[in-house]
Amino acid sequence: MTDSISRETIDSKDIDPEFVDEIVKAGADRIRTCIQCGTCSSVCPSGRRTAFRTRELMRKALLGLKDEVLSSHDLWLCATCYTCLERCPRQIKVTDAIIIMRNMAVDHGFMLPEHRKASQKLLSTGHAVPIDDANREMRKDLGLEELPPTTHSNRKALDQVQEIMKRTGFKDLIEGEKMEGN
Repeated sequence: MTDSISRETIDSKDIDPEFVDEIVKAGADRIRTCIQCGTCSSVCPSGRRTAFRTRELMRKALLGLKDEVLSSHDLWLCATCYTCLERCPRQIKVTDAIIIMRNMAVDHGFMLPEHRKASQKLLSTGHAVPIDDANREMRKDLGLEELPPTTHSNRKALDQVQEIMKRTGFKDLIEGEKMEGN
């Protein structure tokens, strides 16, 4: 199977020669040793169920196609199972490189709408999946307090969680105006 990048012409203005250096500096030090063998794509469980092609993402990163990689939906399809690393003949930490690129994507304002929504819930309630009315009823039926002893029922704990998110910059990332998929 031929990946899409094999069939397209790359404009030099789309290449960021520093992109790979940024990935290496962040911890994916062996990424440049990739020989494009395709083992990562062939063993990827996400690739069996989606259009995700690990090799193509790595190739685009190596070519310096920063904007294309960071804005790609595919970047978020990796299940972070590390199967690619286990099978890679060059022992490239592909999953770590993908996590690094995800962090870079968020820093550049790209985030899937689903991740943004869960992050906003975490910011406002202290939970990515807050208790809804059905769960409250179920808890009462089981003889439990309507709200668990978490940030749902402890305002001080919620304030502390929100302060951590503010100090770490997470709040700014989530509320940033550059976010994709608003």
